Amino acid sequence: MRMLAIETATEACSVALFDGPVLVDARHEVLGRGHAERLVPMIAELPGKGRAAQIRVSLGPGSFTGVRIGLAVARALGVAWNAEVLGYPTLALVAARLGEAATICMNGGHGEWFVQRFDADGLPTTEVRSLTHQAAAAESHEALIVGNRAEELVSMLGTGHTARTVLPTAADVFSLSATLLTTDLAPIYGRPPDAKLPGT
Repeated sequence: MRMLAIETATEACSVALFDGPVLVDARHEVLGRGHAERLVPMIAELPGKGRAAQIRVSLGPGSFTGVRIGLAVARALGVAWNAEVLGYPTLALVAARLGEAATICMNGGHGEWFVQRFDADGLPTTEVRSLTHQAAAAESHEALIVGNRAEELVSMLGTGHTARTVLPTAADVFSLSATLLTTDLAPIYGRPPDAKLPGT
């Protein structure tokens, strides 16, 4: 069975096509912005224009716009191809192929960081949270800290931690534990909404 993976939750935009567990082809570009313009052409560049029986797409947390673009394209292709669409958490994708316990630290909204700890199997041991830099530095962390804000966090923690700068890539999606896949395609925001209803 062919599977198309889509990852758009960060400044990177990437897609990957698998045949069973075998990676057929992939694209990964660090765009900053422009996911809406680049994502569909990237998929079209894959063999068979990326057509697959299953689509796996990032749910975030990450860029609000990026996550929504990835989900919209995955849903549309799912209908067009009559394909199953599954979502996965972005921070888990970063942890999936590490093979050791780690804290994942990625860009969040409003200058905060998304922080979550994972075990050596790539499974979360804490909930994902959006924290200020100071609050993140006050937390307990694994010795290895990975993500696009790992170096900044390690510089605040001092000795005893190692940083590894990594962006999520769709080519790693097959490394995710199947327990982390979901048919619930609601975005993971990692923080409460900025707007609140009156009286709440």
